[in-house]
Amino acid sequence: MDSAASEKSIIALDRWLQSPAGAYVRAWEQACLDELTVDIFGFNAVQIGVPQIDALAANRMPNKWQAATRTSTADELVYAATGKQIAVALDFADLPFASQSLDLVVLPHVLEFAAEPHQVLREVERVLIPEGQVIICGFNPASLWGVRQGMGRITSSDYLPAAGEFISMPRLKDWLKLLNLGVTRSHFGCYAPPFRTAQWLNRFAFVEGAGQRWWPYLGAVYMVHAIKRVKGMRIIGPAWNKKTSKAPQAVPAANRNEHYK
Repeated sequence: MDSAASEKSIIALDRWLQSPAGAYVRAWEQACLDELTVDIFGFNAVQIGVPQIDALAANRMPNKWQAATRTSTADELVYAATGKQIAVALDFADLPFASQSLDLVVLPHVLEFAAEPHQVLREVERVLIPEGQVIICGFNPASLWGVRQGMGRITSSDYLPAAGEFISMPRLKDWLKLLNLGVTRSHFGCYAPPFRTAQWLNRFAFVEGAGQRWWPYLGAVYMVHAIKRVKGMRIIGPAWNKKTSKAPQAVPAANRNEHYK
């Protein structure tokens, strides 16, 4: 998938997110992101893609940006109205940020629609400071929605955007591990069957709690929270924990013998 195809697929995702199923996903992801980001501190945070979700709404960092593959006059007006700063990344595989300059990066459904998902992750690792954090949202292929999507490709009746290459959570964790991005938390949500209407999705709202309890790994959407680990770094305690006075040292036996002589 080249860059042009990648941008078209992201446009298709933008349109899908306006559907009833897309609204269902956006509501769950917004609530989960608010919970995850509210206690992440630092100075600089970036959300890449999916402007329909304000992934940094609950975060309190002083500098927060939205990065996207493209902008339009309408988008600029929306962000200007909300007071959000805008940063435009024309290519997610080559982020326009300095190395080790960001405390938090959020990737809502970027990897599965990117031309080079591995390169996107490498870029994220590059721009994160040591102990910087990344949050990734994705569609779960091991879910009812994933099964429905597989059947739809056979019958030419896709449920999710057709161009997406959905990544399983174990596979994503392996990619993160190779980049020393250690996963700390993971979440699954959206357990309703793959209906197209809001009426039927609402009727099955009761399965959300049941799914969390009985089949937690089968949610249609997952969220992964990881931290950039740097080998050789360790937290040093405050200086006042060290003892200022040293205990008297014992005199070696050989020295004592020489003294008495």
